[in-house]
Amino acid sequence: MSFETIFFDLDATLYPESNGLWPAIRHNIDRYMLEQMKIPEAEIPPLREHYFLHYGTTLRGLQIHHGISMQDYLNFVHDLPLHEYLQPDPALRDLLLSLPQRRWIFTNSDQPHAERVMNMLGIADCFEGMVDVYALEPHCKPQPEAYQLALEIAGAPDPQKCALLDDSTRNLAPARELGYFTVLVGRNGTHPSAHRTLIDIHDLPKVVPEFWENQRDHPNE
Repeated sequence: MSFETIFFDLDATLYPESNGLWPAIRHNIDRYMLEQMKIPEAEIPPLREHYFLHYGTTLRGLQIHHGISMQDYLNFVHDLPLHEYLQPDPALRDLLLSLPQRRWIFTNSDQPHAERVMNMLGIADCFEGMVDVYALEPHCKPQPEAYQLALEIAGAPDPQKCALLDDSTRNLAPARELGYFTVLVGRNGTHPSAHRTLIDIHDLPKVVPEFWENQRDHPNE
């Protein structure tokens, strides 16, 4: 098995959800709906869940049904002191740089937030490029079109030579159907959408040694 490109989700994948950043982002989503959109507080959780399940993200549902500004929404929900949640991760940096494949970020977030997170982790220069929510518009994970767009943007036409690491089983399922090798991060056990599972991103060499084995004739070598 040979891989040429590895796509990494960002939030709760390259850092653990337990650090509190992703829950803080979710809290800001609720705050946006309450403070900026004046939606009654009791209606927010079911509405957010409905949009998430039907459109892939709360953002897409709010765009479609309420015509909100994507930039205003993303600026609001990502307005957080990242230094309180993240710190440089030299071990993650070494792991990423040891991979012989092309490395891309593939996120339903936006590039400014992703760059801030990567800078805090000390891994901003470990990736060739990024597929963010603007690049995917009007689609997003887990819509099948998003995974094809990611391949096109990254210049990786063969999904069977690509892998995706994500913390969401829902986001992995369409990728696996398309031919990606899928790795679920932050879970243990087995899941239909994932070829492999790992608790922490740092466990990647133990769980998927194939990323380092038999990688001949790779463009980065």
